[in-house]
Amino acid sequence: MVLVNGVDTVHLSVQDRGLHYGDGVFETLAVRDGEPLCWARHMDRLRAGCQRLSMPCPDPNQLLGEARQVSQELAHAVLKLMVTRGVGGRGYRPPETASPTRVVVSYPWPDYPRASPLQGVHVRVCNTRLGRNPSLAGIKHLNRLEQVLARAEWTDPDIAEGLMLDTEDRVIEGTMSNVFMVRERCLLTPGLGSAGIPGIMRALIMETARSMGLEVTEASLSLADLGSADELFLCNSIFGVWPIRRLSGKPYAIGPLSLRMRQRLVAMGVISGPA
Repeated sequence: MVLVNGVDTVHLSVQDRGLHYGDGVFETLAVRDGEPLCWARHMDRLRAGCQRLSMPCPDPNQLLGEARQVSQELAHAVLKLMVTRGVGGRGYRPPETASPTRVVVSYPWPDYPRASPLQGVHVRVCNTRLGRNPSLAGIKHLNRLEQVLARAEWTDPDIAEGLMLDTEDRVIEGTMSNVFMVRERCLLTPGLGSAGIPGIMRALIMETARSMGLEVTEASLSLADLGSADELFLCNSIFGVWPIRRLSGKPYAIGPLSLRMRQRLVAMGVISGPA
């Protein structure tokens, strides 16, 4: 089901700035039993993205009503929210008064292998690089061409995700996920000040790890650094936590921390989908 500005339709104005320029933001949420998970956290990031782009943010209560409308009676689903600056004339200059477009759509739960959370996944390193731009870093904006090009690099169904580096060969994130490495009971994840998106699940994992007494560090990481990891894992709001079993041919152990972390997140009720 799709709602555009609260109307059941799949049609959008051809003058919408989201179509012309990627001028907008989005959020992707898991749905369990008709309710979107981690709603407040996603709304905080949506609001922050709109603020960074100097565009109005829709009323979160209105969005929640529309989210529930498209998710009702769904046991497990994926919810996507898109907010654009709305209809505008030709040219990059934003209109002085914007009337945002809201798009709320639900999708079936992905057919991920059920064994991935326990047995791990294969990951490759993408050739496509993420551009460094502090002005856009952290904004979940609608221009995802870097991720589109990166995901087009492979068709092997055994590869679950691609790891993306920036133009200085620093590890940033996966095409659809954040990455963590464990080394000597320290949890490390790439710093995202110049590129990448700090995911909702990433934040939850960092908070949970600290509550478990673990040291958590955001750092500049290279592929060589990942090579020294005791364990590696990926996360996002849909699949939760996936241990990395193999990265570009190099095997990694399925370590205890990624499994414990997933158990904690399941107990917290922030991971959806079949157990």
